Amino acid sequence: MSDTPSRPELPDHLSIDARSPFYVAAIFEHDIGIRFNGKDRKDVEEYCISEGWVKVPAGKALDRKGNPLLMKLKGKVEAYYR
Repeated sequence: MSDTPSRPELPDHLSIDARSPFYVAAIFEHDIGIRFNGKDRKDVEEYCISEGWVKVPAGKALDRKGNPLLMKLKGKVEAYYR
């Protein structure tokens, strides 16, 4: 018998920023991974599978509120549980 708790389905659009409307706290209780253009990325801040983009920090640059500046990259996006 498996006691593995059921994982919520991964949404099409997800953000790690708690202020975003695309933030889902229940998903971050589990370890998730993002594969972008066939390579695993560990620095993804936000993704959208249907539109095919991810947002990643642009170096060490910060905005005036101290948040990292994000760069949008387009390509094939896959989200999965590790």
